[in-house]
Amino acid sequence: MKSFDHPIFSQSIQLIQEQLGSTGLDALQKQVLERLIHSSGDFALAELLCFSPGACNIALDALLAGATVLTDTYMASAAVVSMARRTLKTPVNCVLDWTADKDFEGLTRTASGMKAAWSEISSKVSSEPLPIVLIGSAPTALNTLLDLVDEGAQPPSLIIGMPVGFINVLESKSKLAASGLPHIRLSGTRGGASLVAATVNALLRASYFHI
Repeated sequence: MKSFDHPIFSQSIQLIQEQLGSTGLDALQKQVLERLIHSSGDFALAELLCFSPGACNIALDALLAGATVLTDTYMASAAVVSMARRTLKTPVNCVLDWTADKDFEGLTRTASGMKAAWSEISSKVSSEPLPIVLIGSAPTALNTLLDLVDEGAQPPSLIIGMPVGFINVLESKSKLAASGLPHIRLSGTRGGASLVAATVNALLRASYFHI
């Protein structure tokens, strides 16, 4: 087996597994949950974590085929870059890179960035799968992405939808749940940059060991 994890991380995961007991999740789903709990210290996330059918395997296939990661905030990007470099060398981008010198057209900055980024990314002809999109802070960016797909844009390989907070958060997560798109989400008001990063980091790690 490839040398990868620090002993403290391995010990923490063992403790988490012992406390969780049987979860009914498959191996990949359980790895995601364990990393979320490790990152948050919150076992209650086990009751909030939801997967669309085959979401983790879809993500694994996409990452191994060269999919990039697109985040809604620089904080989320920063939390993914290290794991991306240590595993598949996956490029990590943020929608805010698309907002410089642009008119937000009445949208939030992240929604404007998502609109510009996805319009550009999804229109390109490429042999690589479309990005895995992380939404940890901006329900408006999630809604914008879902609207673009409804209007005919190509869908992302996977959406990790965990916007945190109270305004439009529950509505955006419900919209994601009903979208039919491959996704991983947290129900309720919990979420954040660290949790979407933990989710994709678990998938990147699994991809690395899959090679």
